[in-house]
Amino acid sequence: MPLVRHWKVLILGYRAVGKTSLAHQFVEGKFVECYEPTVESTYNKMVVVGKDEFQLQLVDTAGQDEYTILPHSFVISIHGYVLYSVTSLRSFQVVKTLHNKLYESRGKTHMPVVLVGNKADLSLQSREVKTDEGKKLAGSWGAIFLESSAKENQVTQAIFTKIIEEIDRVDNSYGRSTGCCLM
Repeated sequence: MPLVRHWKVLILGYRAVGKTSLAHQFVEGKFVECYEPTVESTYNKMVVVGKDEFQLQLVDTAGQDEYTILPHSFVISIHGYVLYSVTSLRSFQVVKTLHNKLYESRGKTHMPVVLVGNKADLSLQSREVKTDEGKKLAGSWGAIFLESSAKENQVTQAIFTKIIEEIDRVDNSYGRSTGCCLM
């Protein structure tokens, strides 16, 4: 029987970029058209990657801006982060600030991060951030970049598979047998 790992992932980004829509689509398999602005919600889902099982606890945060003071709970006991950027240049700028704040708070050089450009289903005319800009930013962080559409369920599963892989890459724990050795 495989060991189930329990990991907590924070979904963080500017307001109205689709954080809650992504969480609903991933956990419940549906797109919610209208809902109240999120204060903070938690979702749980069992995910299988390879032969291993992961109980993901997703923390869907309220929309952040560059002046937000990140609560201590955004750093303690968090295994990975899904940071959001969309077709809004403002959200792209804010996500850079949020990443810097996390980096300073965690005191680590590497964090398990997936940068997501949501709302990829929108027309090219509404796009304010080019795909290459997202890739370049994620590359400068040593992170993965994906574009998605929570509305059309594009890449939703892959985002959370990638965060599991990033947690492994950074923490070197995925796929490693765990055990105790007494000396």
